Amino acid sequence: MLTWRRLHVKVRAAHAPLTSRLVTRQHAWTHGHLTSCLKLSTSTALRKDFFKDVETTFVEMKKKAADALPSSNWSPFYINPNLPPERADIVIVGGGVMGWSIAYWLKKMENSRNGMRVVVVEKDPVYTQASTVLSAGGIRQQFSLPENILLSLASADFLRNVNEHLNVYNEDPVDLQFNQSGYLFLANEKVAHIMEENYHIQSQFGAQVSLLSPTQLQERFPWINTDGVALASYGLENEGWFDPWSLLNGFKRKAISLGVIPCTGKVTDFDYTVTLAHMYDQDVMVRRVKSVKVQMPNSPEYQPVECAIVINAAGAFSAKVTEMLRVGSGDKYSIDGIPFPVEPRKRYIYVFNCPDGPGLDTPFLIDYSGVYFRREGLGGNYIGGASPDEENEPDAGNLDVDHDFFVEKVWPELAHRVPSFEKLKVTSSWAGFYDYNTLDQNAIIGVHPLINNMYCATGFSGHGLQHSPGVGRALAELILKGGFETLDLSVFGLDRIMKQEPVLERNIL
Repeated sequence: MLTWRRLHVKVRAAHAPLTSRLVTRQHAWTHGHLTSCLKLSTSTALRKDFFKDVETTFVEMKKKAADALPSSNWSPFYINPNLPPERADIVIVGGGVMGWSIAYWLKKMENSRNGMRVVVVEKDPVYTQASTVLSAGGIRQQFSLPENILLSLASADFLRNVNEHLNVYNEDPVDLQFNQSGYLFLANEKVAHIMEENYHIQSQFGAQVSLLSPTQLQERFPWINTDGVALASYGLENEGWFDPWSLLNGFKRKAISLGVIPCTGKVTDFDYTVTLAHMYDQDVMVRRVKSVKVQMPNSPEYQPVECAIVINAAGAFSAKVTEMLRVGSGDKYSIDGIPFPVEPRKRYIYVFNCPDGPGLDTPFLIDYSGVYFRREGLGGNYIGGASPDEENEPDAGNLDVDHDFFVEKVWPELAHRVPSFEKLKVTSSWAGFYDYNTLDQNAIIGVHPLINNMYCATGFSGHGLQHSPGVGRALAELILKGGFETLDLSVFGLDRIMKQEPVLERNIL
């Protein structure tokens, strides 16, 4: 007890006000209860010798407690080492590949080392539900929008030279297992003209793509049944697939080496201000985030993090982030009544084996029926699937796999296109989420008009992984330099969301 009295005398003698939160602990001693109440401060006005005295006292008290209770690891001053800092410049909500790409580019572009404090908050540290690691890992240039084509070209260049960007001293190089076998799109008579129009746009913006007639297709890939195919489009370079987990970890490892602070926790609320502004010909409420409330896993403990900028990279669950700020809660006929148009959509991926199936030259094939497949390693292994019809979207409340969907919808189309797949055997399967943009299935990139310090990078609807290197760089430019420099991605801004003017991409899978 005398130790506590001496400590309180020192605290009261401090020259600066004590500002931080109250920490209360209770411990049962032999002669009753001791309740410890201590206020500590991080104020710079406190003298260094005061902190040294307090630290010395803490050490003495812990030693006495250990001597009194040798079998206990109790400490009266436990501080969770996993808490995020109380203040940061930028908080990124979502630690998938997009969040870590943005974090990497922000730190790479900062003017001085440790000049900016960036925190990445991820609720699922082992990524059991993350879209990144549950995807098929494809990359292609065969889009119809120039911005998507250019993003893919930039990302492909990044992937080819990944260790020039993400190498960390004394660590193993990043091995993406980038297989550049191309994408092969098949079109019937009904959509062949669209494929041809897309081809001209792709060629105009630098994509190396070849159109194949049914005869040429059969010659190039004799294992394909060309029945019903009017035209095919084949990517000659910068297309294929890679390991999503390796890219995610590569970004994360490099960003942390540059000083980014990782935090395992869940963003549950925001402290924000609201002001009235006039935009889109109406008066609207504009929010500004002051701090982010981060709850620790499996605990009621939380830490508010003051910040200047928040980045919404929460993927399929990014709408929940804006809902905490009551975006979309206004009158349905007003701008404030427009919800953030991103929701989780469940997609199945099936792993199957077919010893007599296509060989090493197999591209990532997309049939006009919507069914797709690609090779998975060696030994006759493949992965494949299809997107369901809009009216048959599966329940996104879980990641259960519907095996009947494969038998009824996927397998018949696979066996029709590749006859050897009649004998395939499913060996495994999983499900993952698309961050599905319900407005136009395209990316949402930029600052939210109703939250003037929240930037968004979400809504990719299945192509976020492949575009993560390019989008991360673009958003970092927008934040740090005030505008896009390398690639102009303003077409994906939130202005179109407010105006309900979709930007359509023809090649969405």
